[in-house]
Amino acid sequence: MDTTFSWVAVVDDDASIRRALLRLLRSEDIKARAFANGAEFLAALDKSLPVCVVMDVQMPGMSGFDVLEMLGQRIPQVPALLISAQQSPEIEKKAIIRASLGFLAKPMDTQALLAIVWKAIDAHRKVEIQVPILSSYGESDLNTSSTRSIK
Repeated sequence: MDTTFSWVAVVDDDASIRRALLRLLRSEDIKARAFANGAEFLAALDKSLPVCVVMDVQMPGMSGFDVLEMLGQRIPQVPALLISAQQSPEIEKKAIIRASLGFLAKPMDTQALLAIVWKAIDAHRKVEIQVPILSSYGESDLNTSSTRSIK
C-alpha cells in the first residue's frame, strides 16, 4: 500500500454532490477522488491513503458514522469532515464528536469546506516534511555529545 497522502476522498451517495465537490477541490488544484459509498471508499484504502475524507452522514448501506468507525480501526490518522443535508441536533453533535475535522450542513459553505480541507493538507505537509528529516539521521547523529566534526 502506498502510504503517501496525496489526495482528498469525497464519499457521498448523491452523484451531483460528488461532482460538485470534485470540481470545487480541483479548482483549488487539490487532487480528489470520489466514491459513491463507504464500501467503495474503504476498498480503495488498500492502494493508497487520502490526506482527509469529506463524507456524507446519510448513505444507504454503511452510514458515514459506520465508515468512520471502520476507518478508525484500520487507519486512525486519516481526518474526516462529515456533511449532511439532515440538520438535526443529534446528528450534528454526533458528527462533531466523531469527525476530527467537524461537520458542515448541506448546502455547504464552500469557503468553510475549502478552509477545513486546506488545514488538513497543511497539517499533513508539516508531518510529511518532518518525518523524512528525522528518519534520515541515525540516533548517534542526533546525539549532541558526538565528536564528529563538520568540515
